Amino acid sequence: MWTLIVAIVIGFIAGLIARAIHPGDDKAGFIMTTLLGIAGSLLATYGGRFLGLYDENSAAGFIASVIGALIILFIYNMISKRSHRV
Repeated sequence: MWTLIVAIVIGFIAGLIARAIHPGDDKAGFIMTTLLGIAGSLLATYGGRFLGLYDENSAAGFIASVIGALIILFIYNMISKRSHRV
């Protein structure tokens, strides 16, 4: 349970940093950025566990969380741009 809480807190900060790093004009608000950061942190944590990079009770590091948040933010922007075209 503690690992999940740590992943959420790190994800919040990682989402803010990922949005600052990501180029372009993002229309996502503060709450959406936070949710995308948390999803990126969880992606990094559970993806790292699946690949054997992390133990069962450990969370992803900060840099891995930022990378996960960038991936999620990129996918979100692709989906949101596609839905605006139609």
